[in-house]
Amino acid sequence: MQKYIYVSLFIFSMNNVNAQLIIANNQNNVQLSESTLMQFEDGYTNGIILPANDQAPINATNGTFILDQSDKRVKVFENNQWKNLSYEGNLSDIISNPSDDLGDGVILGSETSNAKGVLVLESDDKSLILPRINDPVSNVKSPYPGMICYDTKSRTICIYDGKVWNFWK
Repeated sequence: MQKYIYVSLFIFSMNNVNAQLIIANNQNNVQLSESTLMQFEDGYTNGIILPANDQAPINATNGTFILDQSDKRVKVFENNQWKNLSYEGNLSDIISNPSDDLGDGVILGSETSNAKGVLVLESDDKSLILPRINDPVSNVKSPYPGMICYDTKSRTICIYDGKVWNFWK
């Protein structure tokens, strides 16, 4: 666990990164695919936690994912509009962060980006591989609102909205 904290601190302390990244336990010799910008080792029961915004940003970049606290829904900005990806969730477990924003975020895959976000993956030929969890409904004991992963059992993308798991094919 301590390794993950150090890796996360290192990543977010950098302003721009032009590299590939794998988050894994080195004991399993996980290999990063050449077509992957960021991937996670299989077998964990932790996913990516989406940012919980007070409201959906007006000037978002297509492909932005958020957990919108104003209507308790996970959303993606697509074709210049916000699209709901979940039913109304329960955000009582959200831990508030009263600290000020410390910068524009981290960019992986390019020197610069016009996209705004805490973590921006910018590439014409590489992708993000979500954390792969077998049956997150059963195996993730305390999911956090806004958690996203890939369910290897149902072969769907899963997002937890604080109330229920939402699945998309």
